[in-house]
This record gives sequence, structure tokens and C-alpha cells, in this order.
Amino acid sequence: MRQRIFRNILIFIVLLHSFSASAQRFITVASTTSTEQSGLFRHILPVFEKKTGIQVRVVALGTGQALDMARRGDADVVFVHAKSAEERFVAEGYGLKRLPVMYNDFVLIGPKSDPAKIAGGKDILEALRKIKGAAAPFVSRGDRSGTHMAELALWKQSGIEIDKEKGSWYRDTGQGMGPALNTASSMNGYVLADRGTWLSFKNRGDLAILVEGDQRLFNRYGVILVSPEKHKHVKKDMGQAFIDWVVSPDGQKAIAGYKIGGEQLFFPNAGQEGA
Repeated sequence: MRQRIFRNILIFIVLLHSFSASAQRFITVASTTSTEQSGLFRHILPVFEKKTGIQVRVVALGTGQALDMARRGDADVVFVHAKSAEERFVAEGYGLKRLPVMYNDFVLIGPKSDPAKIAGGKDILEALRKIKGAAAPFVSRGDRSGTHMAELALWKQSGIEIDKEKGSWYRDTGQGMGPALNTASSMNGYVLADRGTWLSFKNRGDLAILVEGDQRLFNRYGVILVSPEKHKHVKKDMGQAFIDWVVSPDGQKAIAGYKIGGEQLFFPNAGQEGA
């Protein structure tokens, strides 16, 4: 009887230890709302988790917030899309190395009625000038995301100091890509979006892509392991395993395989010089 009780206790302890060990096999990835809301992670993460047994917990934020989260040591990996901010993060010693993963592009979305008369254009800077000139509703994420940083850079390149020159026509949402698109849909406004989130967006209303194809709309994504020297608790080995997989042929194939309505959302570019 005692032997049976002892054996049962031993089995319980072993199972508890196994459960505890498996519960610890996860990493936290600070990423962007575009990778989350586009559905990319729902497509690729099960492939990685099945291969490695490592669970990935994604916290989807704007790029600036994701990098800040990693600076605090609250993430093991960052997967974002603002190359200059990523390189600054590494230069400050918070990340080990930036590796390119994939790219897509930004598109300028607007109402089919097109009060600013920009439809079919290829020059994003001219389109922004026309929107301001017409005082047509424009929705900005206003959240320090990679998309928001790109939008601000484009206003600057167009010769418009948006902080000084915006009026009631310019709406700051302070939210992710999905909510910004919802706002644009409800007010028939213009908005800069990443193509991946747009393709997966359902509540389009009267919105359509009006400007695309300008080289200045190119959108690059990078992945970085948070420095274990800055934060000793960073799960270096598992975080590196995720990075190694996402830039490997298998990971790149999984990214390329994600499509909506037959259209590819992201294009792998791991190992591409200058990406």
C-alpha cells in the first residue's frame, strides 16, 4: 500500500516537473500590428511550434512601442518594420543583430469618390500634397508604429510639416492599423496602410487602393534578438532558434506561402544585402 502511494506521488512529481518544463518553453516576441492583424503569425507560428516545441507569444504593438518593450527586457525577440529605428536599437546595445526577414509595401487607401483626385497616381508625395490641398479627411495611426513613422517621413519629403500644417481634416487615432482602417472607412477618409493588413481587412466600405507602386512605399521587416547582456532573463537559445528558423528556407517558405484570395502578402528577403 505504501509502495503504491509512494509510486503515485513519484509519478505526480515527474508529471508536474514535465508540465512545468514544457510551460517554460515559450518566447515573447514584440511585433507589429501589421504582422498580427494580417494573419501572418497565425499561418507561420504553428509550423515553427510543431518543429521545435517552442511556443511563441506575440505582443502586437506599434514598432516604437515594440522596441520600447524590448528595451525594458519584456521581450526575447523583436520583429518589426522601421529599419532606421531597428538599427538604432542595435547600436544602443539593446539588440544583438538585425536580420532582414521579408518585405511588402505600403498603399494609399481612400474613398472611391476620391475628393483629392489622386486615384491611379504613382507619386505618393504628389498625392499627399493634393490631399492637404483639398483638406480631404486623412486618418493617421499616430502611434509611433512603423507605418506611422513611414507616413511622417513621406509628409516631410512632400514638403509639408504636418505637425504645423494639419487641420481638422487630419485625424490622429493613436491606434493600430485595423482601427485606423475602420476609422477611414467610417469617415470616407484617406489612410496609409501596409498591403498585408489591407488585403485581410473586411470592413472596406467605399475604400480602395488609390496610389501604389512608388518605390518610397517599400516596407521592410527585420528580426532582432534582445541582448541577454542587457537583460539576463532573455531566453537567448529559444529566441535564436526562432530567428534561425524564420530566416531559414523553411521559414521563408512559410512566409511566402501565406496568401489571401490567391495574393501573396509578404515576400521573403532573408540574406539579401542591404535589405
